[in-house]
Amino acid sequence: MNYLDALHYGNKILKLSKIKNYNLDTEILLSKVLNLKRERLLINLQNEIDKKNFNRFKKLVIRRGKYEPIAYILRKKEFWKNTFKIKRGVLIPRPETEIIVNEVLKLTCSKTSKNFLDIGTGSGCILLSIIKERPYSYGTAIDVSKRAINIAICNAKMHHLENKIKFINIDIDKLNHNKYDFIVSNPPYICNFDLKRLDNDIRLYEPMVALQAGLDGLSEIKKLIIKSNNLLKHNGKLIFEIGFDQVNDVKRLLLNNNFYLNKVCKDIQNLPRVIISTKQF
Repeated sequence: MNYLDALHYGNKILKLSKIKNYNLDTEILLSKVLNLKRERLLINLQNEIDKKNFNRFKKLVIRRGKYEPIAYILRKKEFWKNTFKIKRGVLIPRPETEIIVNEVLKLTCSKTSKNFLDIGTGSGCILLSIIKERPYSYGTAIDVSKRAINIAICNAKMHHLENKIKFINIDIDKLNHNKYDFIVSNPPYICNFDLKRLDNDIRLYEPMVALQAGLDGLSEIKKLIIKSNNLLKHNGKLIFEIGFDQVNDVKRLLLNNNFYLNKVCKDIQNLPRVIISTKQF
């Protein structure tokens, strides 16, 4: 059996499971087993695959066929300009969340020292990506999930930033100290009803605590805004991700809690995705 035969096998299994982009996923999984770059795999399709590697490949395909996300199978995910460790129980970083990083970098310069707070840090990808490009800055990252904090610490060590960021396993309600220049967050913002309509990859595998936000999808955003009013310095920035249909509700919450709305950033689908706001006084 050669690489092409193995790909045909994987494609058949994943197509039957109605996996989106099944061709790509099959190539990624076979590349992992063979320890080859995907490009290298595709120009050597006639090479033979031994039985041991084919069996390893089959096991990965079966896992993907049960909708387990590629990031959990590979135990890593690309975000911004970096690779982060990922495992079950930790939210998988999304491309749209990179908007937060991009906007923070626009608002700061490389030699400025700023104090950041990342609420619901997950893998740590947002704050680590920022601090890596703003080396004079520092920060605190919190999450209610001990598993997430442990992965974030691993990622900080991997990127040699463990001395720049303090990681705390705590809920936002219990955080009462310090004043920050920036608060960044990708809070849960999916309402209970919409959870049932999520793709199987998300619904069956990703942590509900990082997604679920009550009947209206705003419970965690409300907490974030109210708490940030106490934690930010005067003119401090609150930058966070929202659901595309939550703009008007979020605007109202900001105005009622001493924040000025600076900007609504849209994602690649031209949908509202990130809010930039300033604490007024």
